Amino acid sequence: SRPTYRPREEPSEPAPPSADMSAYCPNYASYFGFLGAAAALVFGNMGAAYGTWKSAIGMAAMAKLPKARVQPEMVIKSMLPVIMAGVCGIYGLIIAVIIANSVVEDAYSLFSGYAHLGAGLAVGLSNLASGLSIGMCGDCGVRDSARQPKLYIGMVLIWSFASALGLYGLIVGLIVATKSSTDVDSKLCAA
Repeated sequence: SRPTYRPREEPSEPAPPSADMSAYCPNYASYFGFLGAAAALVFGNMGAAYGTWKSAIGMAAMAKLPKARVQPEMVIKSMLPVIMAGVCGIYGLIIAVIIANSVVEDAYSLFSGYAHLGAGLAVGLSNLASGLSIGMCGDCGVRDSARQPKLYIGMVLIWSFASALGLYGLIVGLIVATKSSTDVDSKLCAA
């Protein structure tokens, strides 16, 4: 027997978005906000960990130098890049807390989610770069300034400029994160 012909069914109209799933405020919008908070913290801590590790290797190398060549105050001064690298993680923590506290369950738009993702990536990746540069310069700078103390001021300037990269990322991240506000979300999610 032959199959019977059935006319093709026209697709039905899509269901209108429900109250909890609008076009601008879907349920998954908070995913992007939390992803931005996680990115800021993870990348910032990666930069801090690398900078601390690499600078500490330079401090450990000072132990191999003759005692007559190493001034005791240079050991304490050599901790500066380790402290500067730790600031990278603090910047990531600051923006992660700001973003996480801005994510609300009731009205959170894709605009805010993307803004928070961008802010988290800006802070996290700039602090990763900052930690890498502090670590590399810290390793060489600590060793060289232990051999020749006159190099210390120049090394501090280099570490300061490397650390400024993370601060620039924090400033941009704060500006972008504050672009998303509850006023914008309430307008977008009310529709």
